[in-house]
Amino acid sequence: MAKEDVCEVTCFDEEKVTKVKNELNMQNTMEVSKLFKALADDTRVKIAYSLSVEEELCVCDVANIVGCTVATASHHLRLLRNLGLATYRKEGKLVYYSLDDEHVKQLVNIAFTHQKEVALRG
Repeated sequence: MAKEDVCEVTCFDEEKVTKVKNELNMQNTMEVSKLFKALADDTRVKIAYSLSVEEELCVCDVANIVGCTVATASHHLRLLRNLGLATYRKEGKLVYYSLDDEHVKQLVNIAFTHQKEVALRG
């Protein structure tokens, strides 16, 4: 008994399959996976969203926004920084974080826009 959401053949368009497989071989999918893995945590999504709304926030303000300790916020921000999604600068006793570039900001904003659209359809 076949499921209706599964193909009943093994390959329909070999040309498309070969083209996409070749393109994928030229991409660094592991690094892209790391980016999505970084954003797969609710606290990190909240942090990334906060940094997309405000250009720059200090660690203690991030902690207050997302409702966690400064240590927890710092841990998540460091992970985002290590994965290339955020940058930081130190000014006296404060450490300020921002998203690494416009692409990260767009990615976060697109994800939230998509979620709103899905919620409206549902």
